[in-house]
Amino acid sequence: MFLNLSSRQIFTMAKWTVYILRCADNSLYTGVATDVDARLATHNAGKGAKYTRGRLPVKLVYCEVANGRSAALKREIAIKRLPAASKLRLIGRPRPKQDSGEI
Repeated sequence: MFLNLSSRQIFTMAKWTVYILRCADNSLYTGVATDVDARLATHNAGKGAKYTRGRLPVKLVYCEVANGRSAALKREIAIKRLPAASKLRLIGRPRPKQDSGEI
């Protein structure tokens, strides 16, 4: 049985995922993709987002499946607006203690 789907229908049926990467400089990058493994490989090949190109290698630390592209993009924006401490809680890591300079 063959389905007659347009490319637009196939595009909207794809499984959209919101992901967070930890960069080599310990910063976090948030994005969306339909194939997270391929997108991670693209980032690590230096052909992903401009932000990650100078911060290689990157490591996947969090992902969640969204209900479509629109929901994924909205969730990406919401995550990007979170304070750093909230992002660290989201990925399940405590906030690193800052050096107080005391001996």
